[in-house]
Amino acid sequence: MKALLVYPRFPDTYWSFRYALSFQGKRAAQPPLGLMTVAALLPASWDKRLIDTNVERLKDSDLAWADVVLLSGMHVQHENLVSIVRRCRAQGVRTVVGGPIASSLSAAELEADHIVIGEAEGILAGLAADLEIGCARPIYQAAERPSLDRTPVPDFSLIRMERYSTMTVQYSRGCPFNCEFCDIIEIYGRRPRIKLIPQVLAEFDQLYSLGWRGPVFIVDDNFIGNKARVRDLLVALAVWQGEHRYPFRLITEASLNLSDDSDLLQAMKEAGFASVFLGIETPDESSLAAANKHQNTRRDLLSSIAVIQSYSIEVMGGFILGFDTDRDDIFDRLVDFIQKSAIPIAMVGLLQAMPGTQLHRRLTREGRILHAGGGNNTGCELNFLPRMNPHRLVEGYRSVLRRIYSREAYYERVRAYLQRCRPHYQARINLANVRALILSILRLGVLDRARLSYWKFLFLAATRYRRSFGAAMTMAVMGYHFRIVTEQISRAEV
Repeated sequence: MKALLVYPRFPDTYWSFRYALSFQGKRAAQPPLGLMTVAALLPASWDKRLIDTNVERLKDSDLAWADVVLLSGMHVQHENLVSIVRRCRAQGVRTVVGGPIASSLSAAELEADHIVIGEAEGILAGLAADLEIGCARPIYQAAERPSLDRTPVPDFSLIRMERYSTMTVQYSRGCPFNCEFCDIIEIYGRRPRIKLIPQVLAEFDQLYSLGWRGPVFIVDDNFIGNKARVRDLLVALAVWQGEHRYPFRLITEASLNLSDDSDLLQAMKEAGFASVFLGIETPDESSLAAANKHQNTRRDLLSSIAVIQSYSIEVMGGFILGFDTDRDDIFDRLVDFIQKSAIPIAMVGLLQAMPGTQLHRRLTREGRILHAGGGNNTGCELNFLPRMNPHRLVEGYRSVLRRIYSREAYYERVRAYLQRCRPHYQARINLANVRALILSILRLGVLDRARLSYWKFLFLAATRYRRSFGAAMTMAVMGYHFRIVTEQISRAEV
């Protein structure tokens, strides 16, 4: 069998980092880890190719080569996924769709010949055998959430690493919390399942042997969901990183209660963690409580963030507008909070009622769901009727984005981040980073109409924060991306 694994294109959003990646000549932030894991689960006798349409074009000749096309993606990729499925049908190629999107949308909406609902470890062998003899069923559904000790090392040989800015590793699935708006806990459960330490180290070994040096995102739903076990992993990672002279700068996602554990923070620092993404959501405690985000309540949010930053770990934050309890002052309060937090990468989105979530079920009962939505929470589309006037909500959202990603506000947050975190990593001297620096000077220091802000920031980074110059320049080009996307959102029709 010839299996073509295809990853649909993401729309341009804050999360795509498209305009920042162009400085380094990169085409996408991360490779499709799920499809590389699926490839490793397929029979060794099969021929396999992987096309990530975020970095290369899917050609008709690719489809003509394949006996079956396997696609995976998230809700936000629905439109592009279906267009690929239709191309396959036009050429008479069978299609299999899995991944998170298969758990949130119906088979009719996905249009594929075969749908895989749930995690692949317990399903794929049977599906592959049925495909080989031509009797595959329309729908395959996992009977249980599998133990991750069955998960193979992903097949990174199927991609060209130089096209991506960051490599990815998964240690666990699931999150112990119960946020109303979250689809993660619905798909992967509230009991975190973890890989064995040798499995994780084997993935690090593979990346290292393939020549990767740089950022590695541990893409867990909540890296500290099982604190007891993650401590052992961190000790092993610190040893591995030390033996290999710290080739990887680690990034992950976690919950804000990370700030309560100084030993865990120190272990993360020693293992080489430089950044963590936190779902902070809102400074309004009544909204946090109403959304079941209790892990963020009964604490000083700004102090918790500052504790994490004090371990030289950058905090990236996720924020949401559109909760039922939001009042008219939430927009000013959120801008003020983000500025005080020293979080440069502040991902603010409108609340989305994702299919399958507790929020979607509640709003359905209340007759407030408009449609399934597109899965992009950083656009201006609402898929439910909010309590606040919808026009006021969208315009308030736009005003928040314009204010936090103005040059002055953004550079002020970056300066505060450099002061608090003192990131000590330096960008490696290679062609991509030299190119990025030159382009940043040209685009932001010469061609930009507000270039004075850039030169002030560059001078500050080169004098006061010399040891953090690489981090400072990374943030500068990130700001360029955020400004472009903010301008697009401001112009978009609602």
